[in-house]
Amino acid sequence: MTIVAETTSSATELTMAAALNRALRDALADDERVLVFGEDVGRLGGVFRVTDGLADQFGEARVFDTPLAESGIVGTAIGMAMNGLRPVVEMQFDAFAYPAFEQVTSHLAKMRNRTHGHVQLPIVIRIPYGGGIGGVEHHCDSSEVYYAHTPGLRVVTPADAADAYSLLRQSIESPDPVVFLEPKRRYWNKQQVVPSRGDDLGRALVRRGGTDVTLIAYGGPVATALDAAEAAEQEGRSVEVIDLRSLAPFDDETVCASVRRTGRAVVVHEASGFCGYGAEVAAQISEQCFHYLEAPVLRVTGLDIPYPPPQLENHHLPSVDRILDTIDRLQWDESRPAED
Repeated sequence: MTIVAETTSSATELTMAAALNRALRDALADDERVLVFGEDVGRLGGVFRVTDGLADQFGEARVFDTPLAESGIVGTAIGMAMNGLRPVVEMQFDAFAYPAFEQVTSHLAKMRNRTHGHVQLPIVIRIPYGGGIGGVEHHCDSSEVYYAHTPGLRVVTPADAADAYSLLRQSIESPDPVVFLEPKRRYWNKQQVVPSRGDDLGRALVRRGGTDVTLIAYGGPVATALDAAEAAEQEGRSVEVIDLRSLAPFDDETVCASVRRTGRAVVVHEASGFCGYGAEVAAQISEQCFHYLEAPVLRVTGLDIPYPPPQLENHHLPSVDRILDTIDRLQWDESRPAED
């Protein structure tokens, strides 16, 4: 079990957006093969200002704007990677990435297998995703399951600024194509960050220890899950919170080790419940931990609807109350004496 350590006094307070900016800046400085491009990432610094200042420092040959053509952006990145470069491209919003989906699934994900490993495509596709910013449809999709379902892709999503830095650095250095999903509602959350590459791409983290139930989340809802765990403690429930961080590959070792200890599991995500990522997590747990489970694996998800108007998104997104209600639905034998 890996539990996140406390930050040190040498850390710098950064927002997630600033941590991502620093990761890109350091990657550009360390490796001349790294390029950053996409719609408005150059002069403007990106819609969320994640690439702010990079074009000024590294020049338009390495950080540049592209036409509004997502398929062309990814197709160009594939050609560059085939010739030895390491492109990092930005899709402005989650649903804006769909025009590039054919390039991603038919070429980016399959090239290494198609060439028996002779052609690698070390490309990172950065996608701001999820809700919580009062945006409208086409700006708040949770599209992670499309990519996680595609063999040949790594799918990664940080939940805080520290992971945003380390996971992005690791993704850029990975020989595999990575879809890097950035929870846009956490862009402005500040945290003490010690910039570190890390070596744990593909591994989940136990964000909070507990003994009664395992709460599994990723991206934006991790903070909500931690708030729910704190509230549950006031009600006498000890909740362990796991941040998946990597959706593909899925770290079943960390998740199942936790569930075997607690005997109960709840999966939280913003995307719709039907055929959502939580369904796969529930299936994996059921297959590997069946004889340890005290109750069925439950899910707290977005509703099975297109993303709602801003006035209704709080009803759509998983909340602390919805998570606590779901924990209460698990089978609890209140007559059984508490363990020491």
